Amino acid sequence: MLKQYIVLIVSVLISTFSAISYADDEEQNTKPTFAYYTLAPDLTTNVYTKGKKLAYLQVRVDLMVADSSYVVELERHEPLIRDTIVAYIGEQTEDQVKTLAGREELRRQLKENLNNLLIAETGRTLIADLLFTKFLYQ
Repeated sequence: MLKQYIVLIVSVLISTFSAISYADDEEQNTKPTFAYYTLAPDLTTNVYTKGKKLAYLQVRVDLMVADSSYVVELERHEPLIRDTIVAYIGEQTEDQVKTLAGREELRRQLKENLNNLLIAETGRTLIADLLFTKFLYQ
């Protein structure tokens, strides 16, 4: 009788652990493989100012993609991406790029604009996030 209980307990434990390991395997297969693509060299452009004062902004932009295979698409469209970023930053005012809230809004808008542009070019959303790894205003 004791032998039957031991066999039953062992079989339940084995089936439980195998189900857990199977679930872990499935989670690993469905997780996206994030990758980063750095636009190099840094982007530098003038910023709209009041009066005769000259100001510029230099940024280093890293694009996070949900799948590492998207990096090839970003490389193919890098000139278009760089032009869009430079043009959009050039339209911003000095006050918009100086504040923390302005920087966050700039980051959010650039991500949205680039995704819209890349949807038109590739038919899908490529950019999961846009990060400023360098933000120098002078």
